[in-house]
Amino acid sequence: MSPDSTNPTAKPPLMSMPPIERFTPLTPHVAISPTVSVVVPAMNEAENLPHVFATLPQWIDEIILVDGNSVDDTVAVAKRLRPNVRVVTQTGKGKGDALAAGFAACTGDIIVMIDADGSTDGREIIQFVGALVTGADFVKGSRYASGGGSDDLTFTRTFGNKVLTRLVNWVYGTQYSDLCYGYNAFWARHLDALNIDCAGFEVETLMNIRAAKAGLKIQEVPSHERCRIHGESNLHAVRDGLRVLRTIIKEWRTKPATVLPEPQAATPAADQGAA
Repeated sequence: MSPDSTNPTAKPPLMSMPPIERFTPLTPHVAISPTVSVVVPAMNEAENLPHVFATLPQWIDEIILVDGNSVDDTVAVAKRLRPNVRVVTQTGKGKGDALAAGFAACTGDIIVMIDADGSTDGREIIQFVGALVTGADFVKGSRYASGGGSDDLTFTRTFGNKVLTRLVNWVYGTQYSDLCYGYNAFWARHLDALNIDCAGFEVETLMNIRAAKAGLKIQEVPSHERCRIHGESNLHAVRDGLRVLRTIIKEWRTKPATVLPEPQAATPAADQGAA
């Protein structure tokens, strides 16, 4: 006789339910499983670093400050703001050289590059990381994507960027909307494919081209560029635009690097066939 027939008020026995998988939504306030390194090339940016570091999420695993032999208090300010910051002293010159040195020092699974002049907002890092953990290999910021913008683009820079962007899209079959922008993120395992070997501001174009040539899964995310807070930029539109053009032509003549495959999870012993 069943329990219900003797006791009408008895509750049915509890059934064994599978465990509920819990997850944490990706938000600006929580950590994610891959480790994240942020590279900040800086030369005489002591006044700007407080503004820049204030926007960086607390869940970042490491900050690599690449100091271009500053004559102000850039390093001291960085250490005061983030005592655990790692400082790399640049031996060469130029933004490309600084980024290469910073990338080589990173230990994170994901690498994000951000400017030290206050023009890029660290709070946007969550968008870049989110795109990477959901399938992208290389994520680039775009001031022209829906939701992006710029407070700093001049007519000359806008015109040159659009011409160079269209040229790259035509030559390499890409669909970039913004070629010359320095806010990018990528999985560290693709460093060899990017192979940064240039010195100047053409580094962003070089990375974008090599990512495409290597067949990486590329995604653009909207980004809003602000004006430099203090100091003057070392960027010269015409001179650096010509360097970008030379980079585009040079890369067209070279073969792409080999891409490392995505790491695969180990096969459980129970699933392996008998020897």
